[in-house]
Amino acid sequence: MAVLERMPEPMRSHLAKLPCPSFESRPWVQGPLLSRRRVSIISTAGLHRRGDRPFEEMSGDFRVIPGDVTAGDLVMTHISTNFDRTGFQQDWNVVFPLDRLRELARDGIIGSVAACHYSFMGATAPQEMATAAHNLSALLKGDAVDAALLVPV
Repeated sequence: MAVLERMPEPMRSHLAKLPCPSFESRPWVQGPLLSRRRVSIISTAGLHRRGDRPFEEMSGDFRVIPGDVTAGDLVMTHISTNFDRTGFQQDWNVVFPLDRLRELARDGIIGSVAACHYSFMGATAPQEMATAAHNLSALLKGDAVDAALLVPV
């Protein structure tokens, strides 16, 4: 894991000066009970299926990950010398908790797991993701997703 205090200069100073956007914490809309929600994962781990186009540095696009994917089907192209992939290699649920969502659905805690999930490349400015996020919202709506598990990496 990257620890700011252990990073060399000038990276430490650069990261410490990056603006951090703030967002309202209240929901924009009311949704159904959790036990009725259809949930999708949106990760910034730079995940994609083997054979899919890898992410390019700072790309604002996303990759679609089918709900029946297995851990061995995914690769990570998150690019950073400060990023440790060991957790993902040992347990994909660290960055893509699909097994946990399946368990929650099986136990009736959530209503269902979405047909597809999505991954962006982390460390990309939110403005660069705006168009893709708008396009993604249409896909989520088309799959009747009413809750998203945002997994920042």
